[in-house]
Amino acid sequence: MPTYRFENIETGEIFEKWMLMAEKEPYLKENPHLKPLIPTQMNVGEVGDWQNKLISKNPGWNDVLGRAAKMPGSNVKKI
Repeated sequence: MPTYRFENIETGEIFEKWMLMAEKEPYLKENPHLKPLIPTQMNVGEVGDWQNKLISKNPGWNDVLGRAAKMPGSNVKKI
């Protein structure tokens, strides 16, 4: 479920609320004193190559790719 940010226009309080997407519009209609705020940017990232992570977390993955590469008409290659 996403987290939404709201501002109470009467008090200036800013808060977050966790709810389903379908609940947001009815919540705003029931609370006309609230103003939705633009979501803050979520910085999510990792360092490193996706291929190395795939192989290190799934050591048998290259075996699976090798079997798939042997199928007629396949253009699959091992990492």
